[in-house]
Amino acid sequence: MQIPALSIKKVSHNFGDFKALDKVSLEIKPGDFTVLLGLNGAGKTTLYSLITRLYNNNSGSIEIYGYNVRSQSVNALKHIGVVFQQPTLDLDLSVSENLNYHSSLHGISKLDASEKIIKEITRIKMDDQLKKKVRSLSGGQRRRVEIARALIHEPKLLLLDEPTVGLDIGSRQLILNHVKTLCKKNKLAVLWATHLIDEIDKGEKVVIIDKGKVLDSGDVEKIVKKTKTKNIREAFNKLVGIKT
Repeated sequence: MQIPALSIKKVSHNFGDFKALDKVSLEIKPGDFTVLLGLNGAGKTTLYSLITRLYNNNSGSIEIYGYNVRSQSVNALKHIGVVFQQPTLDLDLSVSENLNYHSSLHGISKLDASEKIIKEITRIKMDDQLKKKVRSLSGGQRRRVEIARALIHEPKLLLLDEPTVGLDIGSRQLILNHVKTLCKKNKLAVLWATHLIDEIDKGEKVVIIDKGKVLDSGDVEKIVKKTKTKNIREAFNKLVGIKT
């Protein structure tokens, strides 16, 4: 039996009296590209913070390739790469310096880091930008560097939180295509959080979350059929109560 890349079971989280997540459950298999779809404030970032151990989950369980993030955090977290919603590159360092610093945090030797950096930066077609300061790059280029950085230590699960917000259509599509290609070629599991419905293609797996609750999950066709709607946009609007 295949071990899930990510298994979340009945996870809740409160900020004081506010319930940010309410018994959330989902599962991602190796090689899956899964979209976590929800409006701003739906609980997507809170869930990512629990998966990555920025917050403690006090209820339910979160496992990454069979390792519990609370009791086996080192083994669990070594399998993930993360691109957070807020940019985290050092603007005053070069692309190369940012990537080398990340490599050192993961205990990768300078020789290995050099090879891995070239590999990832070439895949995003930015090998001619290595010496440039991050400050001089466009928003789309910075995002591509963050994705390259998240992949240097060769994780098996990639978490992206609203990675294309504020980018132009061309940059958004380039990043989407790159990540989806990694899923197919490298069996990389991906959880892609977004509120942008047009980033979802037919046949993809979707988890719809609203006000901290998972309202439905499955492939696009299944959700559309279940909600008796014409497309995923109509299905989403119906589930979250948006009148059109």
